[in-house]
Amino acid sequence: MLRFAVVGIDHGHTFDHVKGLLAAGGEFAGYCPQTSVPALREAFEKTYPDAPQIDREKLFDDPSIDVICIAAIPRDRAGLALRAMKAGKDVMTDKPGVTTFAQLEEVKRTVAETGKIFSICFSERHCVRSAVKAGKLVADGAIGKVIQTLGVGPHRLQLPTRPDWFFDPEAFGGIIVDIASHQVDQFLFYTGSTSGEVIASSIGNFGMPDKPAFQDFGEVLLRSDRAAGYVRVDWFTPEALPTWGDGRLTILGTEGYIELRKYIDIAGRPGKDHLFLVNGKEMTHIDCSGEKLDYFDAFTADVTNRTQTAMTQDHVFEVCRLSLEAQTKAARIGAR
Repeated sequence: MLRFAVVGIDHGHTFDHVKGLLAAGGEFAGYCPQTSVPALREAFEKTYPDAPQIDREKLFDDPSIDVICIAAIPRDRAGLALRAMKAGKDVMTDKPGVTTFAQLEEVKRTVAETGKIFSICFSERHCVRSAVKAGKLVADGAIGKVIQTLGVGPHRLQLPTRPDWFFDPEAFGGIIVDIASHQVDQFLFYTGSTSGEVIASSIGNFGMPDKPAFQDFGEVLLRSDRAAGYVRVDWFTPEALPTWGDGRLTILGTEGYIELRKYIDIAGRPGKDHLFLVNGKEMTHIDCSGEKLDYFDAFTADVTNRTQTAMTQDHVFEVCRLSLEAQTKAARIGAR
């Protein structure tokens, strides 16, 4: 049985990691309570009251622990991952797994030296049932050859809940690294691309003049030898929307298209995980709420068998590289 522990509970995605690994048959060995968001620790304590709170160094040094899950402040994730891998553990981290090119190179070097897994749980694909279903439809040829993805990732600010580091680009990596890495992952995955290039990117601050360094808008134009992609991310979800963001993805193929309305179908069907498929044979809505999330089972098998079925290591590194490049090259628009 895979034993895992949590180090870094500064983002709510840590709950996805624990829930997913428990469902895959893992044993939750404990967590370090250190956090910059006390409300998250309180929620963690209520959700997992039997999980022991253990100093992080003891977790790293425990030879019985196979995997360290990390959802720390983004700038700290790579360092914790390096510590874990050098201690003989595989890693599942929240996005972004790295916030600088230097961190990426050090992670690559450590993976090569230790043979350990550095996996980023891209929750907008791995933890979204409609996204899982879309991958299966694409693999089955339901829309022919994929030639473009159009992904949007709007988020709600929820200012009262945000720690100070949330507004510091050095801490979160910038809006493209922090959020758009999800859509970069999806571009590579659904188009079957092993690499890509950044054609253009922009970042901006349109709504927070009192936080001039903050970025509340980002966009990226991507291209590979197989397809094209466009990404837009922002912090402008209106208060009237009953969820944190109207995340959508459109996958264009030579024989049809798929649209995902991941979290809400505004003024439409209730619930989330809506998939719309249009091709030469049908125009249909698919309720994906019962679709199985297979990333965590695959990751668990990879830890046991030393395979790369959940996601190749090269894919993880390419998502990081493209996200960092798009962030670095981005033109600044809006308030300055």
